[in-house]
Amino acid sequence: MRKIENDMNAAIARRTNWKCDNTSVVRGENLSSVFLHGNHIAVVHDNGEVDVNEATLSRWPTNTTVSRLRALGVNLTRQRGRMYLNGVEV
Repeated sequence: MRKIENDMNAAIARRTNWKCDNTSVVRGENLSSVFLHGNHIAVVHDNGEVDVNEATLSRWPTNTTVSRLRALGVNLTRQRGRMYLNGVEV
């Protein structure tokens, strides 16, 4: 995992706002929203549940987006150019 992803996860654990380069965490009520290049990619609830913004993922399935989501513990795979979230094509 990259340092930026470790720092992102640390901010989520501390429940604080954070920004570095192209990634940011914005704290809300009982959740943290994660953004990449200003695009919302996920919500991390205080109970650890992660909700992926599938619209953003399908629009920009870049290596960086995938890396950030995997760092949050999301089960993402890419097969034959297609993206799968928990085994379901996005």
